Amino acid sequence: MDWVTIIGFGAALCSTVSFMPQAWRIVKTRDTSSLSAPMYAINTIGFLLWLIYGLMQGQWPLILTNGICLVLAAFILMMTLASSKQKAKISDALE
Repeated sequence: MDWVTIIGFGAALCSTVSFMPQAWRIVKTRDTSSLSAPMYAINTIGFLLWLIYGLMQGQWPLILTNGICLVLAAFILMMTLASSKQKAKISDALE
């Protein structure tokens, strides 16, 4: 494996894993008051566009990484927009 591939895998891993602590914190605390819904909306759209781009190019690293990031960012956005009751219901189901 060459250095370019190793750096690409490292970047993909960091991008994907970076959302997991935030998503888990939301499930545990049910608190999204400090998060910006517009930022997560833009971020989610960005991941969707990268996923579409990857699909159009047939680039599996882009497809996998951005597909996973899209799911995690969309979950965080959904929880940010959800009511307290909805957050509790979702969090209870995931715990």
